[in-house]
Parts: sequence; C-alpha cells; structure tokens
Amino acid sequence: MTRAVVPGSFDPPTLGHFDVITRAADVFQEVLIAVVQNPSKTPLFTAEERVAMLRDVAAEWSNVEAEAFEGLLVDFARERSAAVIVKGLRAMSDFEYELQMAQMNHHLSGVHTLFLPTSPEHAYLSSSLVKDVARLGGSLDGLVSAAVAAQLKERYS
Repeated sequence: MTRAVVPGSFDPPTLGHFDVITRAADVFQEVLIAVVQNPSKTPLFTAEERVAMLRDVAAEWSNVEAEAFEGLLVDFARERSAAVIVKGLRAMSDFEYELQMAQMNHHLSGVHTLFLPTSPEHAYLSSSLVKDVARLGGSLDGLVSAAVAAQLKERYS
C-alpha cells in the first residue's frame, strides 16, 4: 500500500491546501495530512482545531486522514510507513526552500518528496493572507471552505 504524507501548518487550511490534498488522494492509496506543531510559532488555531477542520473537509475522501505531530517530519513519515512526502508549490520562491528541505529529509531518512504545483486559481493563497483578510472582515469566498470560514469569523469576532 502506498501511503503519502502531506505536511503543513494548515493555520488555517485553504483551498490551495485542499487542491494539493485532492490530487495526492487521486495518486496514492492513502494520504495522511500531517499538521505540524511548531513551538517557535504562535498559531491562530490549536493543532487539535486544525486537525478537526481538515478532517471535516477531508471526510469526502475515504483514503485521507489527518493528525498532528511534533518533531521531525521524516520520523513521523517513517512511523506511519509513508513512502513519500507531498509538498505543494505556489512559486519559485517556495521551490528553493522546499528543495533544500526535501534534500535534508532524504538525507536523514531516504524518504522522497514529490512536488505538486498548486493549481493556478489557488497559487496566490497563503494561510497568512487568508488570516489577514478574515481579520479585516473581507470575503473568504474562494479562499477557504465554508466550515473554515465560519471558524475564522468566530475567532476574529
């Protein structure tokens, strides 16, 4: 069975994230969304809240799960018997950083990284920009799912 890990902070999960997850779910038998708990960042949503939002939207796929983790991504991938890490790329600036990360991950574990370019209609999306729009009361249509939009509106009200 081929299992892939799609890692990220997902704070909050955007339609760009779901674009990458959807395409990974079409390619791999199992996809595990790995929510990074980064102690050096202060997220808007707890890891548990982010996992719940991802599970809510991912419920439409029978081969997709979500869970939070701490530590090295490659350790998480090995513990879950994942054959590959899938990363979405929006721009060349993403590629430079992600390539270096992929090479380090492969050095540490032998786990390969597959890069999927984000679809053009989502290439401008980032969680940071979405939070800014939500905080300032802008429309979240076309940026996040309805469930995530509701969570953002509640958080910023």
